[in-house]
Amino acid sequence: MKIFVTGASGYIGGSIAAQLASQGHTVRGLVRSTAKGDGVRAKGITPVFGTLDDAALLSTEAKAADAVINAADSDHAGAVEALLAGLAGSGKPFLHTSGSSIVGDEAMGAPSDAIYTEDTPVKPEPDKVHRVALNQRIVDAAPAVRTIVLCNTLIYGDTLGPPAQSVQIPPLIVQAKESGIPRYIGRGLNIWSNVHIADVVDLYLLALEKAPAGSFYYVENGEASFGDLVRAIGKALGLGEAQSWPAEAAVAKWGRELAVFALGSNSRVRADKARAELGWSPRHRSVVDWVTQHVR
Repeated sequence: MKIFVTGASGYIGGSIAAQLASQGHTVRGLVRSTAKGDGVRAKGITPVFGTLDDAALLSTEAKAADAVINAADSDHAGAVEALLAGLAGSGKPFLHTSGSSIVGDEAMGAPSDAIYTEDTPVKPEPDKVHRVALNQRIVDAAPAVRTIVLCNTLIYGDTLGPPAQSVQIPPLIVQAKESGIPRYIGRGLNIWSNVHIADVVDLYLLALEKAPAGSFYYVENGEASFGDLVRAIGKALGLGEAQSWPAEAAVAKWGRELAVFALGSNSRVRADKARAELGWSPRHRSVVDWVTQHVR
C-alpha cells in the first residue's frame, strides 16, 4: 500500500510509519524540516516537507494515497478537513490519533472511580470539547471514507521510529533530574490507563487492515497512579523519596495543558472493543515495571 502519515518524525507517527515501511509499504511522511526529513528517510520513509496548515498539500497527498494516518495533532481541525477532502468518496482508510484526556478531569492528583468504555457517554471538560467534537466529525465522515479514531492513553516505551519521546513520562523524568526530587501532583492518587508503543503500533496496523468505517477505539493495556509512576522514576534514577507538588507549582513548571490534563488528571478507559473486534493482543502490561527497568 501507499500510505501517507502525518507526524512521521514524532513518537507515535514515526513508530507506525517505520513499522509500515519495514513491512514493504510505500510510506510518505509529513515533516517540517530537513533534519526531520533525514531522520525519517533513515527509516525507509519518504519525507514530504510541509505543515498541518498546508491544506492543498495534505489533500493532494491524501488523494494519491491508499490510506492516511494522522498522527501529528489530535486537535488540528484544518488538517483533518484537508485530509478528508482528499479522501472524499474513496472509501479509503483514514486513521486519526486522538487522546484519552477527553475523559480527563481536573483532579490535580485526587483519585476517581470513573472508568470509560466506548459506550460510556463523555462530558468533557471545557478544554476538551473541541477534541470530542473533532472525533465525532471524523466518525461521521464514514462510510464515504473508512474513518477510524484511535484514542490513546499514556504511551510508554522507546520509539520504534526516528528519535522522539512520548508526552507524559519524559517531563516527570526531567523535573526529577533537574531538582533531585521526584514529584507528583497533589496526592498522586490520580490514575491513567497506559499502553506500550509497540502495542499501539500493532493496533494501528490491525485497524488499517480491518476496522469498520466509523470506528472509535480506546487504546490501553493497564493503568497506574502517578504516585506509583513517579516513585518508580525516583527509584530508577537513584533519587530520594518522591514528594507531593502543589498544583500551582506544577502549572507554573509545565503549563496548564500538561499539568492539569496529562499529569494531574484521571483518565481510565478499557480497550475491550479493540480486542474483541480486531483481535488485538497487547503484550506489555506494566508501565511501572518498564520505568524500573529502562529509565536511567
